[in-house]
Amino acid sequence: MLTEQSFAARIRAMGGRVFIVGGWVRDQLRGVPAHDKDYLVSGLEEIDFQMEFPEAEKVGKSFPVYLLKIAGVSAEVAFARKERKTGSGYKGFATTYDPTVTVEEDLWRRDTTMNALALELTPDGTQLLDPFHGRDAIAARRISAVSQHFCDDPVRALRAARQAAAFDFTIDDQTYAYMRACRKELASEPVERLYGELLRALQTTRPSVFFRALQRADLLAVTFPELYALIGKTQPAAFHPEGDAFEHIMLVVDEVAAATKNVTARFAALAHDLGKGVTPPEMLPHHYGHEIKGLDVLDAWNARMTLPARWVQAARFVIREHMRAPRLTKPGKITALLLAIDKQRRTLPVTDFLAIIRADHHTLPYYLEYAPEIITRLHTVTGRDCPAHLQGPEVGQWLLAEQCKIFRQWKQEKLG
Repeated sequence: MLTEQSFAARIRAMGGRVFIVGGWVRDQLRGVPAHDKDYLVSGLEEIDFQMEFPEAEKVGKSFPVYLLKIAGVSAEVAFARKERKTGSGYKGFATTYDPTVTVEEDLWRRDTTMNALALELTPDGTQLLDPFHGRDAIAARRISAVSQHFCDDPVRALRAARQAAAFDFTIDDQTYAYMRACRKELASEPVERLYGELLRALQTTRPSVFFRALQRADLLAVTFPELYALIGKTQPAAFHPEGDAFEHIMLVVDEVAAATKNVTARFAALAHDLGKGVTPPEMLPHHYGHEIKGLDVLDAWNARMTLPARWVQAARFVIREHMRAPRLTKPGKITALLLAIDKQRRTLPVTDFLAIIRADHHTLPYYLEYAPEIITRLHTVTGRDCPAHLQGPEVGQWLLAEQCKIFRQWKQEKLG
C-alpha cells in the first residue's frame, strides 16, 4: 500500500516537493476534525509523475489533478499552478503549471489566508508554510483575502460569507471591499453555483450570518433578491419588535437551525414570509395576504434557481399555513390541519413544522404542542373502518367526522 511517507519520499527522489493543502490544514489549526486530505506537488514535470505513478487517474482538464490512493484513501494530487484572469467568471483563467511554479505562487492565487496554508512532508516530519499569515487569521477568527486575486472567482464572495457562518468568524474590511467588487460578475454567474453556497449556508448553525454578510457587501440583491426585497418592509411593532421582515426572517431561520438539522425545514423557515417582500408601501406595516403572495415569490425563486423539490413542497406548505396554524378554534379545522401536517412528514417532519411555527409566533397553541400525540390518536381510525354502504367522497367525509370525534375526546381527556 502506498503510504503518505512513501509517496512523499518518491516525489522527493524525483526532485519535487509535496504538501498537504486546503481545508485539512486549516481545520487542524482550528482544532476541529479534519477530512479529505488534498496534496500539492511542485518541481516536477507532469510526464515524470505519470511514469512514476501510472495508477494515478487524471481528473483535471484545465490543469493537472490526479486521483491517487494514498494510505488506502483516494486523494487529489494537484500540481502547483499560477493563474491569470482572462475573462469573466470562474472559467476565465489562463493557467500555468510547470516545474518552476513555487508553492508560494500557488498559495497566492487562493481566496483567503486561512486557506493559503501548506504543510510540507519532509524526511523529518512536516513543516508549515504560512506566507500570508493564515495562522494568525485563524487565531483571530478572521476571514482575510490573500490578495486582489480574491475577485478572480466571484463566488468566493459567497464562500467567504458562508465560512463566516460556518466558523463564526468575522470578515475584515478589505475582504468586504473585494466581495463588493464581485457584484457585477456574480449577477451573471451560473445559478447552480449560488445554490451550492446557499445549501452549505443552510447547513451552518447560524445561516443568518451568511445573508447578513452578503447584504453588508451589497451582494444580496444580485444573489438572493427575494430576501433583499424584505429589507425595509416594516411590520407592526407590537408583534415584531425586532424590526423589518428581513430581520424577522433572520431570527426565525437561526432559531429553526438551532432546533433541527433538517435543511429542508431551515429553507422553509427562510421562505415563510417571502410574500412580505412584495407588500405595497402604502399597506405597510401590515402585510395582508402575504401568505398567498409568498407562493408566487417562491415559484419565481424556483424558476430562477431550480430548488430541490422537497424544499419547494415544504416551503409552500409553511407559507400557506404559518399564519392560520396557531389560531384555529374549530375542531374540524384543527383536525384537518393536523392531518395535513402529518401528510407532509416525509419532507417536513411534524416536529420541524412546529419548530418553524414556534420561532415565528414565539409560542404554540395546545393542539400543536401535543400534535404528535393527537395525530397518533387520529390514525386509530381509517377508511377501512367505514360502514360498507358509504361510497366515494362519503368515505372521506365519514373518516374526517370520526377523527373530529377522536380529537374532541382527546381534548376532553387531556384538558378537561
